[in-house]
Amino acid sequence: MDTRSKLLYLASAFVLFGGIVLLVLARANLGGRSPRTGSSRSEEAMPQISAGDRAANFSLDSLDGHKVSLEALRGKVVFLNVWATWCGPCLEEMPSMETLFDEFKTRNDFVMLAVSQDTKGRDAVQSYVRKNGYHFTILLDPDNKVSETYDVSGVPETFIIDRTGRIVAHHMGAFDWSRPDVKEALEELLDSKQG
Repeated sequence: MDTRSKLLYLASAFVLFGGIVLLVLARANLGGRSPRTGSSRSEEAMPQISAGDRAANFSLDSLDGHKVSLEALRGKVVFLNVWATWCGPCLEEMPSMETLFDEFKTRNDFVMLAVSQDTKGRDAVQSYVRKNGYHFTILLDPDNKVSETYDVSGVPETFIIDRTGRIVAHHMGAFDWSRPDVKEALEELLDSKQG
């Protein structure tokens, strides 16, 4: 990639991050509610979870047998990823998640949670995680409770949650989480004691 392309790429990353910040601020002024236009009965029954919304609490067992609840992680920045061992794009992005985790694992105020939707049980997930050497926290959700609560439309899907429990970023689909702009944005979020 030549210098001009790198600069354009970096500029677009900063614009995207700025847009996320503006969205969060705008939603905060609305009391965390999403503006709706012409909402129907079905829209009211199934609220959309997006950047700016409060992250719903959940409690799941981790692969190592501990109970993990989102509420207990308040005060930390949480990287929440929904995935499955049968999902090709999930498997493609997980090495970049491990790279990102390695960058921040010494920070006490950062947590990476990967919620498995696998219905084949703990053994299938554990085998995959061991084989690939992943060290971030894996949660088991065979009943897809998190997917339903967060209105996940497909896997992988990722939510970045700030210290106050607000979703500050939401990404659908596989992504390269090891990119420098992602690390910089997370560092800014971690260094900010407000969010």
